[in-house]
This record gives sequence, structure tokens and C-alpha cells, in this order.
Amino acid sequence: MTHASETIGFVGVGLMGHGMARNIVEKGFPLTVIAHRNRAPVEDLVARGATEARSLEELARASSTIFLCLTGSPQVEAAIAGLKPGLAKGSVIVDCSTSDPTVTERLALELAGSGVDFADAPLSRTPKEAWEGTLDCMVGATDAVFGRIEPVIKAWAGKIVHVGGIGDGHKMKLLNNFISLGYAALYSEALALARKTGIPVAAFDKVIRGGRMDCGFYQTFMGYALEGNREAHKFTLTNAYKDIRYVESMANAATVTTTMTGAIKNCFAHAVANGGNGPEDYLPHLSDFIAKANGIR
Repeated sequence: MTHASETIGFVGVGLMGHGMARNIVEKGFPLTVIAHRNRAPVEDLVARGATEARSLEELARASSTIFLCLTGSPQVEAAIAGLKPGLAKGSVIVDCSTSDPTVTERLALELAGSGVDFADAPLSRTPKEAWEGTLDCMVGATDAVFGRIEPVIKAWAGKIVHVGGIGDGHKMKLLNNFISLGYAALYSEALALARKTGIPVAAFDKVIRGGRMDCGFYQTFMGYALEGNREAHKFTLTNAYKDIRYVESMANAATVTTTMTGAIKNCFAHAVANGGNGPEDYLPHLSDFIAKANGIR
């Protein structure tokens, strides 16, 4: 099957998936999508040239390559179960979700028995970059499958790294998120300590921004703490909590001590357990929960 003849299916056109799917269809790939709770992204994509499937089986029958951009492994497993009756031998499923690598490897083995290939291609950055087609992507796949899916990934990613075999993309994504969620916990505690000791947020930012401790993640995180922009980094606290639990699970399976992971997980567990479990409770809002735990409004 040549790249030119690939027909693309996309399951999960949410915060990240909408922009990714938009780039796929606008860059000339035939695209089939399916609605979940929110019809608005599907209607937008159909207006741009995509086709809407009425079921996962119908989407599978229409697609040679299917991208999944879902919440986590349980949702990925459920989607694949729905796709299976329509999957043709020689098709490929690409999981762009942040998933549990052990589940990824098991699903790949099950699908291989039906002649269906699997790749994990999780993302980094935000919905803004998804819309602009400049996401980072880390891929776990055989060389042959990577060669096949790379042209489609290029439609929505600016940086693509073929990390290794199946499951390695998800392992690397968890390492990436371990660092980013650690930053979020660290910044939140530093801001609480600054406030408690009389250092204003603006002064804190003037020292860090532009210095060696500055980075892109710091800047989006501080969009809320400094400017009050609640949508500066649209990644939910519940997803963050899920991801750090996956990191801990990966570390447990590898017999690695999780001193830092446990501390980070507890920060997010505290936030989610104390009301930060809504669809618009985003990562930078962690600073509010850490502040409140320290008696700061």
C-alpha cells in the first residue's frame, strides 16, 4: 500500500485530536471521523472535507490507517474492540494517547494475530500546536510501519522521533510527562513558598523568565499564575493524575524506586480529590491547590 493510497480514520477529535485531524484533511489525506460527546469538532472537520462514520466498525472499513487520540488505555482498548469487526488485514492502528506501555504491547500482539499493525505515537505540546501542525511526536514502531505512517504524522507534527519498537513511544512519553508534571509540582510549591515569604509572583517571574531556569513549559504554566489566563495550558488535572500513575506503574514493573514520582503523584491526587476534577481544571491550576493547602488564598 503506497502513502498516496492511504485512507485515514481518526478517533478522538477532542482538544488535541481536532487540530491534528484538521491538518490531516487539509493536507490532502482522505479522512473519516466519528463523533463522541461533542459534535462541533466533527461538523467542523466535515465542512473541511472529512467524512463522518456512524460507527467504529464503519470507520475501520473506510480506513487503512487509524489514529486514536483518547484519554488512556481503557478508552483505547474499548475503541479497538469497536474497530475490530471492520479492520482489514494490512491496516495499521496508531495510538497517539498517553497509554500504559504494557497494555500497548499486549494490544499490538493481539492485533498482529489478525494481520493488523500497531504503532504508538504519543504527543507533546498543547492544543495550540496541534492546530498549527507543530506538535512533538515520539514513535514506537517497526521500521516498516514507521516509514508508512511518518508522512501522515508530518501533517500535524513539527518534530518526530522514532524512539524504538512498539511500546517505546509510550514509555518515552511517560518519561517526558514525569519531567513536565514534576515541573508543575515544583513551580506550584515554589510559588506558594514565595507568597508565604513575601515575594510577589511578578518579582518571582522576573528572576526566572529569561534565565537558565526558564523553559517553554514554565511560560505556559505561568500564563495562569501571572496573568490569570485559565486556558494558558489546556491539559486537565485528571489527565495529569492519570499519567503520573502510569509513570509509577512503569517504574514498579521495572523495579525502580519512585521517590520523586510518589511526591508528584500526591500533589495531583490532592488537587483532584479536592475539587480539581472538572473538564476545565487545567495543569497550571495546581498552584491554587498547593497554595490553599498552605493557607494562601
